[in-house]
Amino acid sequence: MPSPDDHAPVRGAEAVVLVGGRGTRLRPLTLSAPKPMLPTAGVPFLTHLLSRIRAAGITRVVLSTSYQAETFTEYFGDGSGMGLELEYVTEHEPLDTAGAIRNVSDRLREPDVLVFNGDILSGVDLPALVGEHRAASADVTLHLVRVEDPSRFGCVPTDEDGRVTAFLEKTPNPPVDQVNAGCYVFRREVVESIPAGRPVSVERETFPGLLESGARLHGYVDSSYWLDLGTPAAFARGSADLVRGVAPTDALDGRVGESLVLPGASVAESASLRGGTTVGAGCAVAERALLSAATLFEGARVDADAEVTDSVVGAGAVIGEGAVLRGAVVADGAVVGAGCELLEGVRVWPEVELPPGGVRFSHDC
Repeated sequence: MPSPDDHAPVRGAEAVVLVGGRGTRLRPLTLSAPKPMLPTAGVPFLTHLLSRIRAAGITRVVLSTSYQAETFTEYFGDGSGMGLELEYVTEHEPLDTAGAIRNVSDRLREPDVLVFNGDILSGVDLPALVGEHRAASADVTLHLVRVEDPSRFGCVPTDEDGRVTAFLEKTPNPPVDQVNAGCYVFRREVVESIPAGRPVSVERETFPGLLESGARLHGYVDSSYWLDLGTPAAFARGSADLVRGVAPTDALDGRVGESLVLPGASVAESASLRGGTTVGAGCAVAERALLSAATLFEGARVDADAEVTDSVVGAGAVIGEGAVLRGAVVADGAVVGAGCELLEGVRVWPEVELPPGGVRFSHDC
């Protein structure tokens, strides 16, 4: 698929990124930071999305914040460090997706508005998306992605001209494999028509209402990389895919491979890092440790002979000697004692200390 560099920069458009959610599915990681600010391949996840927006030629971005709103301004400031003009609007009461979009409408200037869910990792060609929106004279264009198992999602069928014909709920036998990918292009007038001051859902109210009124809803369908980072397993996978260069980003300066070791980290020569592992700043990985598709936040420690696979280890957490983590999450400051075994779906809350051998899923102690 073409990269943004293959197209002329997008003009006459700006972006809105929805980053107000509490990220409850990612707890306990999101107890300390909003989901878009969690370290992903060495930087806050939002950095990857903003880098792609900037690469497409869009320089003005409005962030719709709520949960721990101050963390966004503290890190990104006015956006100039990324070549962007950032503006922040805080949502004081939950307004749902369309309500949040409407809540920033007085800050919008351009005729076209790209809207992004702030927890989606996507390879969609943004200039091509905007180009098709304009060619179709659409009121709203939805990025639709083809998935192997559409029964997990609501489906969005389109006709031969790309016009959206319906919004279907989840069903065991969906008629199409196209699902809403959480990225849209709105005409600004459509944003301004959304009811203000109350919760409004784009999926349940705005889009069906526009369809019923005869508005032109267009579907931009592709098979680009797409991942919702809402669960710990997806978060670990997304970070690993960014490190390996499977998922698109303009924030890593081409530093892709089996692992990413940040400045100030120490890794023993006999340790093994693979599968897109990130070792955060100030981390320590000891002798014979095996890390595969692992994400270590700043200051974490993995002791000798430990295994960390498809897992996330929070800031300052300790994984004891010979411990095994597979598909687990260990939050900030927690300690997993030597010989513990944490398997699929286990979550350890911040500052919790598991004694040596205190949790096992097998009897070969």
